[in-house]
Amino acid sequence: MERLKTLHLEDVSPEINVDYKIVGGFNQSAVQVFWEIKQLEDNPEWVLLKTFTGGYMKYVTSKKQPPMVFSLADEDAYVYCDRSVCQECVFRCKRGFIIYLYIKTRGLLEVPLEKMTAYFKS
Repeated sequence: MERLKTLHLEDVSPEINVDYKIVGGFNQSAVQVFWEIKQLEDNPEWVLLKTFTGGYMKYVTSKKQPPMVFSLADEDAYVYCDRSVCQECVFRCKRGFIIYLYIKTRGLLEVPLEKMTAYFKS
């Protein structure tokens, strides 16, 4: 076995773009993972969401279109606020989560969940 060196978005853009959205909030939440590729051979083979308690892994079939949805449970679903919709606020409840995409032609792409909105949306 050989350890894979992780790549970052700046290493593969503009050919590959990956984004995410946290949906839901206090009672239920999930992470949606989106990707855009310019070359068909750059389609990810699998996506893994590393969380507080472990990881959620899904294989990308040839017909699968983004988003890939990872429902969160247990401590992974924990939030600091009581909002029903995630505001991606300064609390960053999912900090430490990392999205990994394995692309056969490129390698392992690492995307930390670090987005933060400075202001709450009403």
